[in-house]
Parts: sequence; C-alpha cells; structure tokens
Amino acid sequence: MNMESLAVFNSSLSLYSPSHDHLIPKNLGPFRTTSLQSHIPMPKMEVRCAAQAQSTETKSKEAKLWGGRFEESVTDAVERFTESISFDKALYKHDIMGSKAHASMLAKQGLITVNDRDSIHKGLSEIERLIESGEFEWRTDREDVHMNIEAALTDLIGEPAKKLHTARSRNDQVLTDFRLWIRDAIDAIGVKIKYLQFSLVKLAMENEGVIVPGYTHLQRAQPVLLQHLLLAFVEQLERDAGRLLDCRVRLNFCPLGACALAGTGLPIDRFMTSDALDFTAPMRNSIDAVSDRDFVMEFLSANAITAIHLSRLGEEWVLWASEEFGFVTPSDKVSTGSSIMPQKKNPDPMELVRGKSARVVGDLVTLLTLCKGLPLAYNRDLQEDKEPVFDSVKTILGMLEVSAEFAQNITFNRERIQKSLPAGHLDATTLADYLVKKGIPFRTSHDIVGRAVALCVSKSCQLQDLSVDELKSIDPVFDKDVYEFLGVENSVKKFSSYGSTGSACVASQLDHWVTKLEINKGV
Repeated sequence: MNMESLAVFNSSLSLYSPSHDHLIPKNLGPFRTTSLQSHIPMPKMEVRCAAQAQSTETKSKEAKLWGGRFEESVTDAVERFTESISFDKALYKHDIMGSKAHASMLAKQGLITVNDRDSIHKGLSEIERLIESGEFEWRTDREDVHMNIEAALTDLIGEPAKKLHTARSRNDQVLTDFRLWIRDAIDAIGVKIKYLQFSLVKLAMENEGVIVPGYTHLQRAQPVLLQHLLLAFVEQLERDAGRLLDCRVRLNFCPLGACALAGTGLPIDRFMTSDALDFTAPMRNSIDAVSDRDFVMEFLSANAITAIHLSRLGEEWVLWASEEFGFVTPSDKVSTGSSIMPQKKNPDPMELVRGKSARVVGDLVTLLTLCKGLPLAYNRDLQEDKEPVFDSVKTILGMLEVSAEFAQNITFNRERIQKSLPAGHLDATTLADYLVKKGIPFRTSHDIVGRAVALCVSKSCQLQDLSVDELKSIDPVFDKDVYEFLGVENSVKKFSSYGSTGSACVASQLDHWVTKLEINKGV
C-alpha cells in the first residue's frame, strides 16, 4: 500500500482539519464541541503478548484489591489474558470524572468526611495530570483502568482512597465510564458529520447548473442536476446525525450506584451523581444497569450505517474518477501514484473509505455476537466490548475527515460530462410525461416512447433528432411542441414535483442546507 495514501487517511483525528478551521459551519446542532478531543483519547489497538506484559511490569506483583479470600496469585498466563489496561486506559478521564462525582455524593450523605472528599478530589486531579503528562505508570498486574487509578490514589493519599469504592462496584463504574466516553464520541462524530455536509454543500454551490446522467441499475436513467446528487449524500448524513442523537438520548442514563447488580443498603443519592455527570436520570433497574449493552450496539449500528453511506460516496467518486467515466479529477493532494505504472493517479483515500467500512460493520457484528445468549447480569465476556467501540470511533472519524478533505479537492470535468449526456436517451421519461399531458394513459405512453427509442436505436440518433413526421408515424398525437420536452436541459426544466431534480426544487434544497449549516455564500 502506498504510504502517502495511508498518511492521508490516518492523519490527525482532531475534530477538523486545521487548514480548514475557518470553514467549519457554525450551527452544529445539539452536538457538544467543548473539549471533545481531550475527552476521547484514541487508544492504539495493542496486541497483548507475553513480551509486552513483562515489559510493562517493572515492579513485583502486588496483592489484588479484591484478593482477600485468595491464597494464591493468578498465573502469569491468566494475568496476561484477563488484563484490559492495554486498551481501557482510554477511559481514564471519565473514570476520574465518575469517581469525583461519587466521592462528592458520599461526603454529602455522610459516608465519608468532607476532608476525605477533598483529599480524593485532589489526588484524582494529580493522577489525571500525571496521565496526561505521560508520567503515570500503567501496571498490568492492576488489571484495568479503575484498579490502576484506585491503587495509585491509595499510594498517593493513603487511607481516604480506600473509602472511594464505598457503594460502588467495577460493574457500575465501568458502565458509567463507558457511557460518558461514548456520549463524547457521539458529539465528536456529529461535528465531523456536519463538516462533511458543509463540504458537500459548498461543492454543490460551486457547480450550479451542471447536469449529469442519473443511474439506476448502473444504467443511464434520467438527467439530474449534479447539485441534486450531492445533496442526496447530505440528506443521508443528516439521518446519520439523527441516529446518533437518538442513541445519545437513550444512553444518557446513569448506572452508578447499581453496584455489582443488586444496589446497596447504604444511604446513597444516585440522583446527585447522575446530575453531577449530566445524565438525564439514574437507571431504574440495578440488574439492567450493569448488564445493558444496548447503547453500545445501537451506537455501533449508527456508525456502521454512516460507514455504509461513506462507502457509497467513495464508490461513486472512485467510479467517476476512472477513465471510463472521467467525470471527476481529484487533485494531487488527495491522490496517489503507482510504484510501477508512472501514468497512474489513484483516488486511494476514497478506496480506503470504501474498504474501512468493513471494519466498522465488523465492530458491530462483534458486539452483536458477544452479547448473544449472555445471562444476566454482568459477565466477564463484556470486557470485550471496549476495543470494537474504540476501533469503530477511530475509523469513522478518519473516514469522515478524509471524505471532507476529498470533497474539497476534486474538480468536475464539465466538458466530459456534457459530451456524455446524449447517450442513453435520458429524456425518454420526460417524453412519456408529454404524452400523459396530451391525455394518453401512462402505460400507453410508455409503449409509444419505447417504440420511439427503438427507432432511434435503428437510426443511431437521439429522440430530439427525430422529425415530427417520424414521431407522428409512431403516434399522431405528437406535435411541434414535443421539442420543449426533449434534450437533457429541457428534461431537467420539466421536473417540478417536491424534492425533484428541477432547478427550482434543487435551489430550494440548497437554500435549506445553506441556512441550516449557516454557510456564508461569499466564502
């Protein structure tokens, strides 16, 4: 694989390309934009192996925080196989957020002192600083992000740290972290979707009046405005954004305080922690709270549908960039060459968009398979829900970013498109509409136009090239006014139904998106 292509695709996963900051649409809807990047650290997908595990354990094993009843330590093989710190450390920020909210609630309820709360908050802030500065030591023998942070907090502040896990289990803790992480991921993806919509609308604005062949079954069907076609992808992306927002509403309930599965007899206030973490409310059922992964499957499903839309966009542009079509020319900034064929110029980024959609779909299938048949409540299998989510988010953000980059660096070859329009009798349906307006039933009109097309095929000409006499020989209803319906330009002008490709209809669609995305037409 050409390294330049990989560099284009796997560039920074910032919320938008720095070179295009000034083009970001102002109205991003309900997606939050505050500190999103810091809230979603993208973990590297690490292969867990013996060598890696040994290299990260610079200290001898310590007693597990859960090890009171155990007389022996787990074997090295079990430790390596069951650890999750190699990937779930991505949840550190949300784990610290949840722990601070939990400590505040415990202090308010009199389960810990105010001094304990303050010590815990201060220690957690220091741990966050150490993590973000790269000074924190992640230990495999501490298993996961929660135990790493809690053990480090104990090392840092001593006895008060041992009170933090009061009325809390890792089961409800990880679900709280995960919901917070995915909530921020949804916001970040939403921003990327809006930016791609913006790029496509800008591209449409730059190509007013361009007519292209519309296809069904990959066969030429009817003429459509290029703007109309581009806005079809914008509509798809709007549904993608809507699915994410729907998912966000359903996931935004707090599992914290459900503990292992049965709740607690201690006097906690779950509504306080829910409010502190900006959740809608606590989850009603403690068993459901720790076993539910619907929100993960729904999120991955929304990502998978978005990936399919991006793959279809990629396929369109890859086809159009081929010599056979020649409708699109990508700039050198978003193209790669061949190692052996010096003439080649490949639209690699969109091929990779098409290819990487398989990963996002695979991530969804992994979760569906993982959850199938699991008994209530929590099972260790569910540790495997993190990596597919992290991969899906990293991949979909990259796909959205590079698609917007590609849209900003392509040119439509108007002359080539214009030369291609006569082929395929694209105005045949408009001719049938002409006959309907003359009072002929559509099925009869369909048959008449079919015979007219057959005559054109025999004469190697277009419908507009047939004389009135030739048309009358097929059916006497034809008259000179028929030529107002023939030719792609006249055909497009005749479309007038709501949502159609007629110039006035498309102008209305474009105005809708310009207003919605707050695009400055002068940019």
